[in-house]
Amino acid sequence: MALFSRSADDKARPEPEPEVRRTPKQSEQVARNRRPLVPEDRREAKRQVQDKMRAERQKARLGFERGEDKYLPPRDKGPVRKYVRDFVDARLSIGTLAMPMMIVVLVLTFINDPQWRMIANLVLWAFVAVVVLDSILMAWQLRRAIRAKFGQKDAKGHGWYATMRAVQLPFMRMPKPQTKLFRYPE
Repeated sequence: MALFSRSADDKARPEPEPEVRRTPKQSEQVARNRRPLVPEDRREAKRQVQDKMRAERQKARLGFERGEDKYLPPRDKGPVRKYVRDFVDARLSIGTLAMPMMIVVLVLTFINDPQWRMIANLVLWAFVAVVVLDSILMAWQLRRAIRAKFGQKDAKGHGWYATMRAVQLPFMRMPKPQTKLFRYPE
């Protein structure tokens, strides 16, 4: 019994058949790959590059608006973050009215009557308190929903993300809302 030799019943492998195609000469390869280093019409070449880049940016922007994971920044990627976005978009949040309320208060502060200014400031701070309470309630509900769907390890760290999305007007949110109002994700 030889240690490293073939046994008698092993058959030799057949020789591979040679390929029909021959290897091209270097001069043939160079001739095939030859193209000018500088394009003949530089303005046209520059315009083509700009058009290509514009099309790529447009594609990426549309993908970002639609919420495609490939085009999202790292903070927005993943199934949990998509769930958070859908949860916030389905919910009627008081924080959504924050910007219009700030504009109303700003207009009221221009009134020369000190009593109106005081009322505007009190209304503003009361509204801020209500928005904070609503955000805390939303974060609590969201954490429970994420725990039920994705498990304990994915439940933390999404409250601030949800709050920042909730205080934006729906048409200003990016990625664009994918769900209708009151249609919570499964």
